[in-house]
Amino acid sequence: MSRSTHPDPTAEGADAGASTSRDRPMWSALSRPYAAGFFLTLGGLTAFLLALALGKLSTVLIYIAIALFVALALDPLVRLLVRRGLSRAWSIVIVFGGLAVILAGALWLLIPPVVRQVEQFVGDIPSFVNDLIDSEAVRWVETNFGDSLGDILKEIQNFATNPSNIAAIGGGLLQVGIGIGEFISGAIIVLVLSLYFLASLPKMKNSLVRLSPARSRETVADMTGQITDSVGGYLAGMVVLALCNAVFAFIVLTILQQPFAALLAALAFGITLIPLVGSVLFWATATLFTLLVSPTAGLWFAVIYLAYMQVEAYVLTPRVMNRTISIPGALVVIGALVGGTLLGLLGALVAIPVTASVLLIIKQIVIPRQDAKK
Repeated sequence: MSRSTHPDPTAEGADAGASTSRDRPMWSALSRPYAAGFFLTLGGLTAFLLALALGKLSTVLIYIAIALFVALALDPLVRLLVRRGLSRAWSIVIVFGGLAVILAGALWLLIPPVVRQVEQFVGDIPSFVNDLIDSEAVRWVETNFGDSLGDILKEIQNFATNPSNIAAIGGGLLQVGIGIGEFISGAIIVLVLSLYFLASLPKMKNSLVRLSPARSRETVADMTGQITDSVGGYLAGMVVLALCNAVFAFIVLTILQQPFAALLAALAFGITLIPLVGSVLFWATATLFTLLVSPTAGLWFAVIYLAYMQVEAYVLTPRVMNRTISIPGALVVIGALVGGTLLGLLGALVAIPVTASVLLIIKQIVIPRQDAKK
């Protein structure tokens, strides 16, 4: 009995019906363009409102991120006290009390001389510019390249000594006062949030682990501990290194009898928090500043601080950062650039531990899974 070669009309009908069923949503949308356009517009408007809300909440999100990283930086000290026999509550009280005393002492020691030195610096700008105009270097440039450099410096002097211009640069006295008030209120919010985060950090870790499947909770718990230890150790180490930079700069500048030692020391603490390039930036800035005040003192400072940078790179940093995850130098630079571009100093500070955490996840989860595939 021969097999029939005629096509089955039932199968063709089924295929046609299936094709019609699959294509029905598209044809339905095209047959009702106003309804489709309305829902598309509604979806775009919802996405726009969400982006706008995130933009409005950016300051709050930054506060939360800073507070979380402060809690992670203080957690190793709290756990150290817990291992010594204290309860976690008393350990948090001792650590936060010590932090409050250190901050209050630093502000009490730094704010009065910094304010005086800022006022002195603003008042000494005309004499600085006059000395620069009368210097041999400016005369040589004018002799060889024209007389416009002295005129430019005089214009800078007139602009810098005009109080209205200074107020305009700062956004006005009212705006400056608002900025200081926002900074103080933000610092208080960050401290309160960091206290809550530090108290609930073990519960946060446990909740994160329980969100994962039961078969992988042990791995997730181990990686969570490694990441938090690495982030906390890194941030605490950066603060210690920045403090060492500030203290060393203050001692050297005081010995060199520089009038703005406290101001430059405070600047050193802020700049050297930036990974890798912070010390170099401060070295260039402080050297230029001291050269304007005293060329001899500027040269001495450049040489001494350059030597300290070598000691910091090869002695202090390996000892302080021994608990953090090592990552390639190229990724350190890229992470710092990306983080600094997105979030400024905060982004540059947290980009390195975030990059290290991503590398840890890749090494311990992604690569083993790829190796297991055949």
